[in-house]
Amino acid sequence: MEVFGYRNLVAYQKAKDIIKRTYKLLKKFPAEERYAMCDQLRRASVSITSNIAEGVNRYSVKDKAHFIEMAFGSLMEVSSQIEIAEELGYITSEDRMSMDELIKEEARLLSGLQNSYKSSTDSTDFKQ
Repeated sequence: MEVFGYRNLVAYQKAKDIIKRTYKLLKKFPAEERYAMCDQLRRASVSITSNIAEGVNRYSVKDKAHFIEMAFGSLMEVSSQIEIAEELGYITSEDRMSMDELIKEEARLLSGLQNSYKSSTDSTDFKQ
């Protein structure tokens, strides 16, 4: 098993793009959100890559699938908070739509990764 094999996964690389885009968008948020929504968005976006890395390096296929499912959950958390940020006027509709495209792509990639484990487990497939 290659310790850093997760770095080669497109799902991991795209998740890093989500982190970078999230951090750029957070610069547009008002100061009063620094310790609220901003912190939550940072944690959720970083959690995607963390769960991919942890899951890929698990020995059990069931554990691998579980951590990819957790990454998907964090992705949906980012999605919902970006939507709220748009509604609050912190980011533009264009910013949200751009993030939506990244999020949809990452959802497909995570779904594919999850499906690669599906034949060995009874895990639930992600909805797209």
